[in-house]
Amino acid sequence: MILVVGATGFLGGEICRRLTQAGQSVRGLVRATSDPNITANLQELGVQLATGDLKDKASLVAACQGITSIISTATVTRSSQPGDSIELTDAAGQQALIAAALEAGVSQFIYVSYSGQIGTDDPLTLAKRGVEERLRASGMTYTILRPSYFIEAWLSPVFGFDAANAKATIYGAGENKLSWISLGEVAAFAVESLTNPAARNAVLELGGPNALSPLEVVRIFEEISGKQFDVQHVPEEALIAQQANATDSMQRAFAALMLAYAKGDVIPMEATLQQFPIALTSVREFAQRTV
Repeated sequence: MILVVGATGFLGGEICRRLTQAGQSVRGLVRATSDPNITANLQELGVQLATGDLKDKASLVAACQGITSIISTATVTRSSQPGDSIELTDAAGQQALIAAALEAGVSQFIYVSYSGQIGTDDPLTLAKRGVEERLRASGMTYTILRPSYFIEAWLSPVFGFDAANAKATIYGAGENKLSWISLGEVAAFAVESLTNPAARNAVLELGGPNALSPLEVVRIFEEISGKQFDVQHVPEEALIAQQANATDSMQRAFAALMLAYAKGDVIPMEATLQQFPIALTSVREFAQRTV
């Protein structure tokens, strides 16, 4: 049986869907406070629910019983609840999950981190790199997935990219290229990593089919929508100041991610796709679907 930690999130839910469609037995870790509509959808897929929390070691040990493989996508950056923090969840919580997996005899652990080129000392990067290090030293068969910027998140109103109203916030000059990747492809890599020998004890940097600058992305959306976008830039200096003046770890983490976006993140995928034949969604295809 496979345990998906972060099952109520967009990525974790998509992984659960793909696994159950493939006939796999899946257990999803959910919190007592999780949205009942989401947990009901998971049950309709055939996911066995285990109630627990990354901050509750006993619940993790219980959830890991009878599990052969874990896929963990959980992060407070996407679904924060009272009492959550990067330090307690993304750092200590994920490390507690590794310890619980070892105690329960889990043999394989797939961890969704983010691009290795985001090399800052902000709390989220430190948390993720610490978990990666602990996982590599655990003795379990591991796969660390390091996707670049998610299309569905960073090209959405959450980060100031509002295609419906032809508005775009660009971090930095917008000229450095990023390997935008779709959430669905990250889910596909996670599922494929369960059985693909190339994923065994591997760190996989993941990007989309072609790297594009944010300004090139805007031009694609303008072409497809027939609208001229109102583009606003947030200078790198402002992002540096935002990070320096942040009052909590979440603010520092997002400022760091925006600054890394401004600097660019190009991930060559040719060699990886030879071992993982997964079709990648381009920004143009995403724009055609969403405009």
